[in-house]
Amino acid sequence: MQPDVNSGIGDRIARLRRRRDLTQERLAEQSGLSVDTVRKLEQGQRQTARLATLNALARALDVAPSVLVGQPTTFEARQDGDSPSVLALRQAVSPVSDLLGEEPDPEMPPDVGALRASLRSTEQIRRAGRMGEIGVLLPHLIRDARDAVHASQGAERAAACSVLAEAYQVAATTLAALGKEDAAFTALERALHAARQSDDPHLETMGISTLSWVLTKQGRLADAERVALTRAERIEPSSRSRPTDLALWGILLLRAATAAVRQGKKAAVEDLLSLAGAAATRMGRDRLVYATPFGPTNLGVAQVNFLVEMEKSNEALRTARSVPDVDSLPATWNARYQVDLALAHADLKDDRAAVRALLRAEKASPEWMRYHATARRVATELRDRERRRSSPINALADRLRIDS
Repeated sequence: MQPDVNSGIGDRIARLRRRRDLTQERLAEQSGLSVDTVRKLEQGQRQTARLATLNALARALDVAPSVLVGQPTTFEARQDGDSPSVLALRQAVSPVSDLLGEEPDPEMPPDVGALRASLRSTEQIRRAGRMGEIGVLLPHLIRDARDAVHASQGAERAAACSVLAEAYQVAATTLAALGKEDAAFTALERALHAARQSDDPHLETMGISTLSWVLTKQGRLADAERVALTRAERIEPSSRSRPTDLALWGILLLRAATAAVRQGKKAAVEDLLSLAGAAATRMGRDRLVYATPFGPTNLGVAQVNFLVEMEKSNEALRTARSVPDVDSLPATWNARYQVDLALAHADLKDDRAAVRALLRAEKASPEWMRYHATARRVATELRDRERRRSSPINALADRLRIDS
């Protein structure tokens, strides 16, 4: 079911409730909420809701939370500025209320358990690259976590800061993927501030890793390399380090290597890959650390990417044959890998193989593909070289909404 963008959240709840032949009391009971909350939302006394409230109502009404919010489920580009979802993320990351000194939402914020459940509810969406839904749900989570931080103290506040730091990091990666690096940088500044007040010692490291990636996208390659290496030196693991520590170190090394390869620093890239390879070997298999994989598979994917960046397409394709368990990667990571293969094949003028790789990328993460600049660029190049109107690349270009 698609959201109705022309009605308010209360109207949508009421309409869905009546469609399922539920009273307000029955909906409140099934969702575990108070009747007063349901009534205020339906009557428009409240225009927004906590993400935990949205999740509870969505489960009771058997719809996705994004349906209740009613915003578009894609980040369509508009002539007059940001799409509504990008704007909502910007407003959540940089609220005017901070500048005006306004008080937080008077409604009691969710407890840490509910915040963590809300964060977990976004994980599958994030891994699948469903960009529109992230933009719909994440602003609610950020506001909820901010309010919880303001309303709590001690250990409860530190735990709320952990959720807030992760939510800001997700906002940063989403905004950067959409080409909004300025807003992504602001989100990361806030993520690092929250991480330093949190109860999770690893969150600051992940924030630095994401910062390196955003700086790379901004073209600040020396800065990207420096921040990743500085943090990697600080957390260099020992022989007794746990897999999470190894993974975080390895992720930082690969971030630094990404910046180094784009500066043409071949020797530095080889050194960093050697160090990261040792960490991956010790781990034995890939692990997800805050939705970022590291291990033998992701190391192999990174090697292929670096060879493509260095325009060593034949070597990239040979290396790709030995990358283990590619299907175990999160959907968006798998899609990025397939785009690299498409680039290598296209460079060698094997357009059919390149198109097959792009189709595999689309199958892995179709919505993500529409916003990935490199995927769109190689699809455009392949389409322009294709003479057959019925070729799969023409259909793919249409799905990616690439203009003729």
